[in-house]
Order: sequence, then C-alpha cells, then structure tokens
Amino acid sequence: MKPAKALVIVCIALAVAAFFVFDLGRFLSLEALKDSQARLAALHAERPLTVAALYFALYTVVTAVSFPGAVVLTLAGGAIFGLGWGLLLVSFASSIGATLAFLAARFVLRDSIEARFGPRLAEINRGIEKDGAFYLFTLRLIPVVPFFVINLVMGLTAMRAWTFYWVSQLGMLAGTAVYVNAGTQLARLDSLRGILSPALLGSFVLLGLFPLLARRTIDAVKRRQVYARWASVKPRRFDRNLIVIGAGAGGLVSAYIAAAVKARVTLVEAHKMGGDCLNYGCVPSKALIKSAKLAHQMRHASNYGLSDAAPAFSFKAVMARIAAVIRAIEPHDSVARYTGLGVEVLQGHATLVNPWTVEIALNGGGTQTLTTRSIVIAAGARPFVPPLPGLDTVGYVTSDTLWDTFAQLDEVPRRLVVLGGGPIGTELAQAFARLGSAVTQVERGPRILPREDTDVSALAQAALQADGVAVLTGHQALRVEPHPSPVQTEPPAVRPEPIEGLTGASAGLVQSGGGRHEQAAGTPRWADAAPTGGVLVVEHGGAEKRLPFDQLVCAVGRRARLDGYGLEALGIPTHQTVDTNEYLQTIYPNIYAAGDVAGPYQFTHVAAHQAWYAAVNALFGDFKRFKADYRVIPWATFIDPEVARVGLNEQEAQEKRIPYEVTRYGIDDLDRAIADSEAHGFVKVLTVPGKDTILGVTIAGTHAADLLAEYVLAMKHGLGLNQILGTIHTYPTLAEANKYAAGEWKRAHAPQRLLAWVQRYHDWRRA
Repeated sequence: MKPAKALVIVCIALAVAAFFVFDLGRFLSLEALKDSQARLAALHAERPLTVAALYFALYTVVTAVSFPGAVVLTLAGGAIFGLGWGLLLVSFASSIGATLAFLAARFVLRDSIEARFGPRLAEINRGIEKDGAFYLFTLRLIPVVPFFVINLVMGLTAMRAWTFYWVSQLGMLAGTAVYVNAGTQLARLDSLRGILSPALLGSFVLLGLFPLLARRTIDAVKRRQVYARWASVKPRRFDRNLIVIGAGAGGLVSAYIAAAVKARVTLVEAHKMGGDCLNYGCVPSKALIKSAKLAHQMRHASNYGLSDAAPAFSFKAVMARIAAVIRAIEPHDSVARYTGLGVEVLQGHATLVNPWTVEIALNGGGTQTLTTRSIVIAAGARPFVPPLPGLDTVGYVTSDTLWDTFAQLDEVPRRLVVLGGGPIGTELAQAFARLGSAVTQVERGPRILPREDTDVSALAQAALQADGVAVLTGHQALRVEPHPSPVQTEPPAVRPEPIEGLTGASAGLVQSGGGRHEQAAGTPRWADAAPTGGVLVVEHGGAEKRLPFDQLVCAVGRRARLDGYGLEALGIPTHQTVDTNEYLQTIYPNIYAAGDVAGPYQFTHVAAHQAWYAAVNALFGDFKRFKADYRVIPWATFIDPEVARVGLNEQEAQEKRIPYEVTRYGIDDLDRAIADSEAHGFVKVLTVPGKDTILGVTIAGTHAADLLAEYVLAMKHGLGLNQILGTIHTYPTLAEANKYAAGEWKRAHAPQRLLAWVQRYHDWRRA
C-alpha cells in the first residue's frame, strides 16, 4: 500500500475513533443544539466572521468524514445565520465536504474495487460517462437516499470531480433550503420528524422523478426535431411492420423473428441470399480449409503410421466441391424457405426515401415502394482494398471475388501473395500453401493475428511456416507493378525450422519432417512459365523488396457498406459503421442497424445476436427495449492449429489494467490429442486473482473453436473453474483439456497449510 493512501486511511480511522471514544455525537443532537442556541446566537453577534468560518469548517469536515449529524448542523445554520446566510454556508460546505468524501473513496478504495469488479465497473463507467450527471442530480433531489452513500459510491466510478461538485451543489439545494428554513424555526421543533412529514417526503420523491420525466420529454422533443423535416410525408397507415435491408445473418434473423411474432415483414436483398458468410466467407473458406487439411494429412501420413503420399487432385474439382457445399447450404437461407416462414422476400436494391419509406429497384425490373413502421439495416461489409499505386492496373482478388476467379483456373495459383496478417489472410495463406501454392504473406505490423496474445501469434506463424508460407511481418506494401519481362520462376524453398510451442508427442514428428517440408511432396514445380500477375513492392528496414505473384489476395480487413442506399439523404451519421445507441437505434428511433454494418464485431454469430435485439426493439420498443449484450463474445481463426478465444486475453487485460491470473494447460499432455497425433497447442485461462471466476479463455489447438463452447457457456452463466472441474468429461476426448486446465488452477490454489495438517493426520493414523 502506498504511504499516502495509508496516511489517509489512518487519519480517517483516528477521526472516526475519536468521534465514538469521546462521544462527540452528543454535540450533534437536536437537544444539544436547542440547549446551546442562545449561546451560539450571542457568540455569532459578537464575532460573526469567526463563527461563520468555524461553522463552515466543521460542516465540511463532518460531511467529508461522513459523520452522523449533518442534519443537525444544517438546522444550526438556519438557527444561527438565518435563511439567506445559512443556506449559502451550508450549500457550499456540504458540496465541498461531499466532494472530499468522493475523492477519499476514489483514492482509498477504487483500485481494490477495480481489481475485483473491473469488467462490471467498466460497464458502469460507460453509463456514468453518458448519463452520470443526470442520475446524480436525480439522486441529490431525493433526501430519502443517504447523501454519504452517494458520495462514496460515486467516488468508485470514473465521474469527474468537477462534475460531481457542481451537480451536487445544484441537486442538494432544494433539500438544503428545507432544512435551513426549518432551523430558523428551531424553537418550535420537538424532533427531526417534524421537519420531514410524509407529505414533504412525497414531494421530494416527486421532485426526484422530475428529471426522469424531463429526460423523457427532452427525448420526445429530440425525436420531433429529427423527424421534423419529414412530418409532412409520414404515412397515416403502414404497409409493413418491418422492412429488413440485407439478407445476411443479421437480416435473415431479423426477418425470421418478425415473422415468428406474426409481424408483416419484407426482406430485401440485392444480390445473394445468405450474404457474405454463405457465399464468400465462412462456408467456402471452411470447405477450402478441409480440402487443404486432407491434402496435408496425405503428405504426412507417416504421422499416423501410414506411407506419405503425394495428393493428386484437380484444382477445378476442389473449387467445384466448394461450390457444391454452398449449394447444399443455400436452402437454409433461400427465398423459398423464408417465404414459407411468412417473410416477403424481394430481390432488388433498397433505398431509404424517408424514415418510413423504402423504394426497391427490383432485379427483374420495375420498382416497388413500401411504407413501414420500422427498418433494420443489415447491409453487411465489403473487403477493404488499400489504395496501392498500380493495384487496379495489375489486378487482384479479395475474399469475396477469389471464389469465382479461382474457379476458372485449371490449377492452383503458382505464386500467391496474401496481403494482410489477420484471420482471413492467415486462413487463406495456409490453405493454399497446403494445396501447393508458393505463398508469401505480407503483414505491415510486427506479427500476424495482432489481436491475439504474442504466444498465440508465434504459434500461428510457426504453423504457417511449417506449411511453406513465407511470413513477412514488418513489411509495408508500397505499390504493385506488372512483370517487366518473361522470367523463369520457381517457388522458393522454405528452410525447415522447429516450431516453438509444439511439444510432446507431435514435436518429434514435426521436427523430423512429419509436419514440415521444404517442397511438399505432390506440390507442382513451375518452370518456363509465362508471367502472369505482377510484382508487389514492399519496404522493410528501409530497403525495398520485390515479390512476384501470379495472384494477389487483398485481405487487409472489411469495411461496413455505408453508401448507396440512402443513409446520406436521411443524415444518418456514420463513422466506419452506422452510428447506433445501445439499443441499436440510429438517430431515427424507428431505424435500426445490425451485423457488420453496425459493428463493433464482424462475426456472423454476433450479427445474429444483434438481430434479435434490433428486431425485438423495433417491434416492441414502445413497451420494453433491450440493450445489446456484448459481455461474452467468442471468435475463432480456423488455421491449423485453430485459435479460439472468448473474453479477455493477456494483452487486453494489460491494456485495460485489469488484474488477472493465468492458468495454462499444454494439449501435448492430453491423451486423445496424442492418439490423434495432434498433441500441440494449449488452453490458457485468465481468472480473477485468487478466484475461479473466468475473465477470458484462449485455446490454440485442434478443434479449438468447438472446445471453447464450454467456456462460453460458463462465462455466460457465471460458472467458474471449480464447476468445470466437477463436471464429468468423456474419456478420451479433446474436451478433457478444459477439465485439466481447471485442475491446473485448482492445484495452484490448493490450501497448503491445511494439506500440511492433513498430512500430519495421516502420519498419526499410520502410527
């Protein structure tokens, strides 16, 4: 503990002890005040400034230390100084004292409170930042709530001291005036109950409710202002209860919910049902990864006691399988299915005409205009293409256009450059390397997967390098150039290196060649090839490098679709995503946004999660609105080994200054992983220091995304590691890794002193 903090605690403790030891409270009673009223009045008449200064100082100290007796002192102010001067002295002394109590609580208690309740306090602080002054003012108007409690509790939040002071000054003024005025009639008071009658208390409660009513009124006025320019076009009747723009995950779920509760809903999609996930993202990429993994296992069949075999395959057949997978899943998101559920599906381009009207340019020709009570924007996101000179001239593909472009190729791209070290780029780089491409991955940051912990990034990079990917971190892309002349090309050989983080049974296999290759068996050699593609010029360490490619994949992130459907005309603010409040409303309360277009996460499962809130709030918000809940959000990167996470990782906990403990279990020790020749990776759990409360989990290993589900459930429902440890897990399964991680935590927190006595007991029993 810091010396200054210790000194403050000691001073407060001494003051409290003195108050009770010397029974100072007897001087702060109504009887004592009435007995000494005449003497105090005479002293004030003789030395008015001295008495006023002493009274001000005493009142400030009593309030700052939260002693009982502030009410009596307030009455004394009215009795001695009258209503005017008494109100002035008490108002400022009480506010200054309250602010001192506020600062003392912050100085002494906030660090320990943050250590124990950091995530919950962060959520409270977000609310304080937005509406703290308003709620503090409301509390100050209601003397039923003890003011000293308000002082201490607010000190634990992030509210600014100046805000606390001036809001307290204004908020306590009405109650202070009542007490000071009662003090001017002190001789008539028999008890403190005479000051606050039930009627007066009720008046204070109504006064406290006034700001809430005022807030509702202000919100209503703001809504009128927002809608003012559209008042003349607001329909008297509406064609639909809800119109949803975009048929990705967010739009499909929104429309489904509306139809399920018998609302009349129209879903508008300009391109393909299912959105990015079905057609360009989750589904095709995972189908590609599966084919690539099988090719990798064939090359390294010796890991399983079989003979290594060069996979013979047609790249067109691989891409055809991906298309077939998409077609197999398409019925889940099809027009026919949603029409059968009661959703009207219109295929065309939607434009917001006004807050209640949507014009649809139908794909088949013509337009249709519909009015609606509410709108959900679920327009999704598109790949971000960096403004590199020469990029458009030479050509490139994105995670969206790759599938159609590569489906036309007779063979896997010979030289592939992947620009971007995030999840999309990393997944594609490994998959195409396993299919035989010479892949170079370029990341301008110091490591790939920068949102993960450094040990996770290192493990991922080592795994990619093991598959032949040349991972270039710290390389800034400068420009793209065409090939200057025909050249002979050949994929670069990759020197085998041990993979850090892979231990146990698999480590020997990997390091002996079972999981790494210079030029994998079955990978085509390219010679005397006609030049295609171009050259990516990058800068590293002040020097330029030239990276020739046949195909360039831009995978540097995705951006929300914000233009082309009327946001600008309606004046809906956007900052990388559509601006929404905690209820997913835009500035127009009847227009909502969900999914990638709303942020803050670009995951299919988060889009579906948001869609529930958007749809329910849009349809039933007049009765009850729900704030979108982002407390437990899982995600995964489907490289091999997979990386999956929920909650905090170490770098985030450090950035947010949240104390944590780390428990780590190496999957190389897991029986099932050893049997599967997948014994590499780890489970890393962050917990509250000294407790089994889970702050976050990162898993790196085979089927990590599936294993994570148990921790997602535990965090969602407040279960700790003790509950996971006490749950029976089937043997032998990968899921046992979760139980063993909990066991590692339990061993680290074993009661050593108690165990020492237990050992003595057993020794005694043997004797």
